[in-house]
Amino acid sequence: MAETLSAELLEFPSKDNRRLLHAVYRVGDLDRSIKFYTEAFGMKLLRKRDVPEEKYSNAFLGFGPEDSNFAVELTYNYGVDKYDIGTGFGHFAIATADVYKLAEDIKAKGGTITREAGPVKGGTSVIAFAKDPDGYLFELIERPNTPEPLCQVMLRVGDLDRSIKFYEKITRQAGPLPGLGTKIVSFLDPDGWKTVLVDHEDFLKELHNQE
Repeated sequence: MAETLSAELLEFPSKDNRRLLHAVYRVGDLDRSIKFYTEAFGMKLLRKRDVPEEKYSNAFLGFGPEDSNFAVELTYNYGVDKYDIGTGFGHFAIATADVYKLAEDIKAKGGTITREAGPVKGGTSVIAFAKDPDGYLFELIERPNTPEPLCQVMLRVGDLDRSIKFYEKITRQAGPLPGLGTKIVSFLDPDGWKTVLVDHEDFLKELHNQE
């Protein structure tokens, strides 16, 4: 039996105008990752940019436009082709109406399925796990009619209650992002995970300037 979404969860976006924009992480070959995410996962390449003065390029991918959907921001730093993912990062999650089909599609495109599709132990929710070319894990969750397929980011923390109350330490004062002009401010949680708050009007201008 597939997992269903509660009415309260679906109603939440209409009551709160805050939302997650991007999950940012580093990859060793930007074009290779774009090819995998679009062909194996079915994401769309939303935009791509090069910032030579800061020596990086990045690409934004997701299942819908950035002004309404969550996206991944893949960053390639000039000259760096490999990263140590470490033990703190867990996985992303993609919701789909048919986990079995998506897992087979990923394998057909040369992707690696690290956990075959099937019910979770002791439950009925159907999941699978896939690995991208850099080793990042994606959980595939059977969930029909989801408003946002790119639905979760799993991080490991040392103290759950402490982390729930995070947003305590500012690591970057508010100001424009070098090379772009978009105003941001960033916070560090107790485990070192960074969250960046983005000025909404500047973000929309950035999107429109890419069109």
